[in-house]
Amino acid sequence: MARHRWRAALGVTLAAALALSGCATSREQHGGGSGKPVTGGSARIALPPSATPNWILPISIPGYGASYNGAIRAELYLPLYNYDGTSGSVALDDPSSAANPPSYSADGLTVTITLKPLTWSTGDPLTSRDVEFWLNLLRAGKDNWGKYSEGLMPDNIKAFHAQDDHTFTLTLDKPYNADWFTANQLSLAVPMPQKAWDRTSAGGPVGDFDRDPAGAKKVFDFLVAQAKQLGTYATNPLWKVVNGPFTLAGFTASGQVTLTKNPKYTGPDPAKLDTVQFLTFTSSSAEYNVLRAGGVDYGYVPTSNLGQRPKLEAQGYRIEPWNGWSITYSPFNFNNPQLGAAFKQLYVRQALQHAVDQDSITSVIWRGTARVDYGPVPQDNDVKYLSARQKTNPYPFDLVAARKLLTGHGWKPGSDGVLECASPGNGPAQCGEGVNADTRLSLTMLTESGSDETDGTMQELRSELSKIGVEMKINAQPLNTVLANGTACKPEEPSCSWQLSYFGTQGSWYFPANPSGEDLFATDAGTNFGSYADKHADDLITATNLATGDQPMLDYSAYLAEQLPVLWLPNPPYQVSAIDTALRGVTQDPLAGIQPQRWYWTR
Repeated sequence: MARHRWRAALGVTLAAALALSGCATSREQHGGGSGKPVTGGSARIALPPSATPNWILPISIPGYGASYNGAIRAELYLPLYNYDGTSGSVALDDPSSAANPPSYSADGLTVTITLKPLTWSTGDPLTSRDVEFWLNLLRAGKDNWGKYSEGLMPDNIKAFHAQDDHTFTLTLDKPYNADWFTANQLSLAVPMPQKAWDRTSAGGPVGDFDRDPAGAKKVFDFLVAQAKQLGTYATNPLWKVVNGPFTLAGFTASGQVTLTKNPKYTGPDPAKLDTVQFLTFTSSSAEYNVLRAGGVDYGYVPTSNLGQRPKLEAQGYRIEPWNGWSITYSPFNFNNPQLGAAFKQLYVRQALQHAVDQDSITSVIWRGTARVDYGPVPQDNDVKYLSARQKTNPYPFDLVAARKLLTGHGWKPGSDGVLECASPGNGPAQCGEGVNADTRLSLTMLTESGSDETDGTMQELRSELSKIGVEMKINAQPLNTVLANGTACKPEEPSCSWQLSYFGTQGSWYFPANPSGEDLFATDAGTNFGSYADKHADDLITATNLATGDQPMLDYSAYLAEQLPVLWLPNPPYQVSAIDTALRGVTQDPLAGIQPQRWYWTR
């Protein structure tokens, strides 16, 4: 069905502001509908505040791993295996996966996979060669892959063998927990169109460059360079070749994305809508103004505006929290030249964690929509992986205990009240290895902008830290800036100036089906932004990857909850959604995925 055309965000924001100031008759009504599916139409989706999509290549590099990038990309390029948690437990979403379920050999060393009869938008079939192409490029560019952890994908695949155009086998370096390997390794694989993308320049020929490591690196570098040119996304022929239910129709410099139904999609999960638009906003209040004016079909309500729920429902929205299979945290930068040595002291991390009043933040700032988070596994979804140690909170809010930990290790207030190291050294009552005399516990939090709740959380944290003699300065930036500047670094690099970062307004990390920590907390893992390194943690993570049963995950949960590789913070919902009641087929996946191909209008 026809929908009102979207106008420039600024124009709509101004119109919305006028509507809220009294011109209520201009407000777009939602809801209604017969309940019967209507063919076609368009839906407008609000992206999180200050979030702008900025990556399209199915191999993402560090700093470009935002969940909305992956969610949009999955509509264009089908992953080998996609998972979904809308049923209440996380399970394989077969219709949106490019392959049939894998078959493991009895010794666990060989995986056989058969692709579904899908085609690219060029008319070429999806083949085993497209998976080989993805794997060859990943091997060539793994050091620049945001999800790379040494020893795991692609290192753990010794050989690729195509049995035919649609069936291939992977030879593994050792037997793995098959459920984990499918959910957390094979789900990373995204077949890419070898016949269109296997080139080293825009005007160069397509060949088999990927089958030579040097050639694969050139192709990888070429595609990464193309993916960095956001302004060309809508016109670049590379990104026109897709195999998903949608194709890319528009992509503005501000990150506003338009997808249209892929008329050449041949899979079991076609799009019902003609068009889907992803709208960007500089803040949650800007989005809310447009929502109240009716300019969004699927948006969100800032928790400070939840008192307006009856008005939104009367306008035709249903209001539902979107809870995630996620955790939220702030990484310590263990390599920061000024405070890295202090962060490496467990007692310092314990003191900072004791100063986080999670109960107040969840109940007051997030108005009960967030949940407490004491460790590395989701706190209250599927609790089979949650250890008793994490569940019972090893470091409850206790400012007396926090200050005692610091003063007991040689920290004394300076002239401005901020604690300084007065007793350097490695003794039990001293500051610890590498912490120099006069080091001040004055830190800067690099945090995402645009959210009143995040602003409130940061102000609350700063207030409590000040009571124990720790100064916290706040540097608020758009989310993409935080993600780009808060990555792993070496002390001598200028990029290592960040000390703590926060990118958790929608939750910091959404897990694949298995909430293990190889991507986050393993030494040198691709998204181990703070460069945390702990041999025992590595061993526990490895155990979760290899062994079956729940005990390895429980051991990992307990140890990381106590070791504090990051500062655990309350876990917000992805959003409190406002959805047009006439828009059906909408499910809110805890993995932060979306399936707009299944949405349809009923009016």
